[in-house]
Amino acid sequence: MDIKGFQFSAVQAAIKKQGRNDLALIFSETPATAVAVFTTNAVKAAPVLLSMEHIKSCRAQALVVNSGNANACTGEQGMRAARETSRQVAEGLGIPDEAVQVSSTGVIGVQLPMDRVRAAIPALVDGLASGTLDDVALAIMTTDTFPKMETRSGQAGGVTYTVSGIAKGAGMIMPNMATMLSFIITDAAVEAPVLDRCFRRAVETSFNAITVDGDMSTNDTCLMLANGMAGNPAIAAETPEMAAFEALLREVLLSLAQQIVRDGEGATKFVEIRVTGARSDADAKRVAMAIANSSLVKTAFFGQDANWGRIFAAVGSSGAEVNQSFLSLSFDAVCMAKNGIFAGGDAETRGTEVLRKKEFTVSVGLGLGDGSATVYTSDLSHEYVSINADYRS
Repeated sequence: MDIKGFQFSAVQAAIKKQGRNDLALIFSETPATAVAVFTTNAVKAAPVLLSMEHIKSCRAQALVVNSGNANACTGEQGMRAARETSRQVAEGLGIPDEAVQVSSTGVIGVQLPMDRVRAAIPALVDGLASGTLDDVALAIMTTDTFPKMETRSGQAGGVTYTVSGIAKGAGMIMPNMATMLSFIITDAAVEAPVLDRCFRRAVETSFNAITVDGDMSTNDTCLMLANGMAGNPAIAAETPEMAAFEALLREVLLSLAQQIVRDGEGATKFVEIRVTGARSDADAKRVAMAIANSSLVKTAFFGQDANWGRIFAAVGSSGAEVNQSFLSLSFDAVCMAKNGIFAGGDAETRGTEVLRKKEFTVSVGLGLGDGSATVYTSDLSHEYVSINADYRS
C-alpha cells in the first residue's frame, strides 16, 4: 500500500485478555482534514462523546482505538478514561489533545482498565515506525473472523493518490450512520466541504445500507482523514476530479460494508435486497430494510426455504406505501410472485435452488413509482445465537 504520510502501530494492552494486540494507533505526519459520522443511538460510549467534541474543528492528526472494551455506559469514570487516553497519546506524539480521535469496541458496561492502557501507550507511540495498517485492522477485531481492508488509487491533476480503509464488525450491525468501526485514510488533498459531502454520500450507500441483526451499537464510528501529502491540487467541488474521487471512495466503503455482512456472526449467506417501483427512495429503503431485518425471512434464508410469503409480509409491515396487487418478487432470475400472487409452476423448486447458493439477490417490485434502494444482509443461523449467548465470557 503506497499511501503517503501515515504511520501505524498496534500493541498488546491485555484490555480483555492476553494473547493479541488490542490497542492501535493511526498517525498522520501532518494535520489532516477530518470528517466523521457516529452512532445515532441515544446511548453513546465515552469515546464517541469525546470524538464528537474533537471533530468539530474538522481537523485531526491521530486516532487511538482499542478492542475488548467499549467504554460505554461507564459514566464519568469512562469519560475520564477516554480523555486521559487522548491526552497521553497527544503528549507522546507532540500534538494538540483535540487532534486525537478516540474509539473503542467490545463489552459494554465494563470500565476500561486504564492502568494497562496507560502502560501500553509509550510502546504504541514508539512502534509507529514499523507498524502497518494491517496491524491496526487485526487489533480492532472482536467477533470478526477476518480483517476487513480495501484500497483504491486515483489521479487528480496528474498526481496519483490513494484511499485506504479498514473496518470491523460482525454483529450488532444496523448502523444508520456508519458501521461499528471504520477508518478511512487518503493522501489526497481535498477541500473540506468536498470531503464531507463525498464521505457522507458514500456512507449512505454503503454502511447505511447493511444490516446483520438490526441492532445499533453504542460505539459506531466512521472516520476519514485526508492529509494532502500526495501533492495533488486540492480536489474542488463540481469538478471531474471530485466525481472520480467520490466514485473511488464509494467503492472502498461499499467493499468494507459488504465484507462486514459476509462476516456476519454465524452467517452462511450474503443477500442483496433490491427494491424498485416505490413512491420514493425513502420508501424503497424502508421496504428493503424491513425484509433484511425480518427474523422470519433471515431464518428462511438459512433454512433455504423459498417462503416468499414471509417477504411479502415484511413488505407490508414496512410502513411504506404498498399495493399488494402490484407486488412482484424474484430470487435471482426466478420469478416467485407477480401481481401479488404466487407465480406457480416450478417456481418454488427453482427458488429453493437459488437459496442454496452462498450469495443471491432478492428483487422486489412495488409498481408504484421510480423509487429504488439496495441493501445487504445475511441469514440468521444457530451459530449467531451461540456467539451472542457466550460473548461476555
